[in-house]
Amino acid sequence: MNDATQDFVRPGYETQPIPGFPHAPSDWSREQAEEAAQTEGLELTEAHWEVVRALQELCTQNAEPDLNARDLHDALDEHFHPEGGIKYLYQLFPKGPLAQGCLLAGVEPPGGTQDQGMGSAV
Repeated sequence: MNDATQDFVRPGYETQPIPGFPHAPSDWSREQAEEAAQTEGLELTEAHWEVVRALQELCTQNAEPDLNARDLHDALDEHFHPEGGIKYLYQLFPKGPLAQGCLLAGVEPPGGTQDQGMGSAV
């Protein structure tokens, strides 16, 4: 159930953050991410979970509707620069860090994510 529905059904109800994933969407679970990863052919490591956390945080901080693929791509590149940036992220998510990462993080991929130059393979 999304946050808007929760507010309507249970006024004043606050969801508890998932340990280790403080910015996770209220309808997200680690088990759902693991199932999605299996479908995508990914074997999740702690590095994958770090990207999931980063995407959840970035999408929470930038919830405005004008968040686009380029902005998110650049933010991920900067966040993971010490590890190798986008090249590192493509090693973790071969079909694209935005497409696969957003799927696992339970966040809506921004407009333009289906552009091969922006982190997804179409």
